[in-house]
Amino acid sequence: MPIPIHDPHQTPGTLKRLPLRKAAALFIVAVCLCLSGLLYLQLEQTRRQDLANAQIASTNLTRAMAQQAEDTFLAADLVLTSLADWVEDDGYGAAQRPRLQKTFARRVQQLEQLHGMFLFDREGQWVITSFPDLPRGKGVADREYFRFHQQNASTVAHIGPAIRSRENGEWIIPISKRINDRAGNFQGVLMAGIKMAYFDRFFKSFSLDDNGIMFLGLKDGTLLARRPFDEGLIGSSLAQGRIYQKLLPEAPAGTAMIKSVVDGVVRLYGYRQLAAYPLVVASASSRDTILKGWYERAFQSSVIVALVILGVGLFGWVFIHQVRDGERIEKNLRKAQRTLEQIATHDSLTGLANRRLFEQSLEIEFARGARQSSPVGLIMLDIDFFKRYNDAYGHVAGDHCLTQVAQVLKNCCQRKADLAVRYGGEEFAVLLPDTDINGVLAIAGQIRRSVMDKRITHSGSPTGYLTVSLGCYSFIPSGNDSLEVFIQRADAALYQAKNAGRNRAAVLSLEEGVAELMRSDR
Repeated sequence: MPIPIHDPHQTPGTLKRLPLRKAAALFIVAVCLCLSGLLYLQLEQTRRQDLANAQIASTNLTRAMAQQAEDTFLAADLVLTSLADWVEDDGYGAAQRPRLQKTFARRVQQLEQLHGMFLFDREGQWVITSFPDLPRGKGVADREYFRFHQQNASTVAHIGPAIRSRENGEWIIPISKRINDRAGNFQGVLMAGIKMAYFDRFFKSFSLDDNGIMFLGLKDGTLLARRPFDEGLIGSSLAQGRIYQKLLPEAPAGTAMIKSVVDGVVRLYGYRQLAAYPLVVASASSRDTILKGWYERAFQSSVIVALVILGVGLFGWVFIHQVRDGERIEKNLRKAQRTLEQIATHDSLTGLANRRLFEQSLEIEFARGARQSSPVGLIMLDIDFFKRYNDAYGHVAGDHCLTQVAQVLKNCCQRKADLAVRYGGEEFAVLLPDTDINGVLAIAGQIRRSVMDKRITHSGSPTGYLTVSLGCYSFIPSGNDSLEVFIQRADAALYQAKNAGRNRAAVLSLEEGVAELMRSDR
């Protein structure tokens, strides 16, 4: 019968506990993951908040740019409208020109954004300007705005691509109106030039990073003004950009993170299309600048969390090593406990159970048999003429003989509940739970034959070989039975087998009585 080892760390009927070292490692890993997760969530939340704030600021900036652009062109548009009505009503003959020139000059002085005002005849030649002297040259018949009015009867103000003034070479953005005669025929163009420097000053009034961009463009994508100013880009087309291709068709205003195809810088763009004029304004700040503060906070937080994780890791390393040492000590103690229990409950020579374990097991099986009404069987056996064997061959050979007999008993005890015992000296016992007398006899016969099959030479035996005698007994315990009586009856059966000639198994016969047998040469 196996010896149950009590495990104080495990409750019967429950799953095996998780080893403390693994539990500690999992806990430390979980803590580190939680800290990392919390750091990620916090950083992601602040990053999104910074981007959201930047989007709001970009939206407000583009709204201010759009309002400024609209006010600038509206003021020029109103001046052009009033002068166009005047010219169409009174004409621009020699008598009207001095007065018109003074009016042009006065209007330019009143509006700081204006470079100048010009009236061209149907051939594109200068008729009146806000400057004291008329320019000389081929005129403006080749200009985009002049050709537009030649080909379109609309009297709505037209904003054309940026050009260099042929008056003084200054970059201007032309806004113009068609002049008709009383019959509605084309008679010329009235144009006001808006200084590009005016927008440049306005753009510079806003705080942008070194990689920031602001621009004013036509609805068709033609670039009018830009910060930073790059003369080579003025007049270029932005029509293939994401803002014009995808964003504006979906919404007249908004924000988007876009990677520049020119310099590879990722920027947050805010854009807005004017309602009154075919103009688009946009501003952009680099993502790195927007998130600069976030990068600094992220670095600081990451360092702090890394130090905490390092501390937890070091603590965990020390703790796990202590746990490992404790487990090793516990393992050694449990091994020592099992060794002590083995020593306390088993015979050191044969490895069989000793009388202490036999008595404990017998109590358990008696109680079980009483509960289940099942029989308990017992075989008592000893080696025939063992004293003669020791005298003939010596005690070392005798010990070897005992171990061989013990091995036979182990082999014959097929069930876990069966218990082979060295009862004392050359005497052995086999406890057979849930076994009636017929089963006990069968096992006893198997043991006797197996010992004989060993062919252990014994000159002091009549057979010439080692034999055993066995006493068998079995009964169903009632709960009030004596263990001593149970053993005595099996032992008495053994006496009967001895008296009957040895090398046999006997069942107790109470009618015949129990004969006394000398223990000196059993």
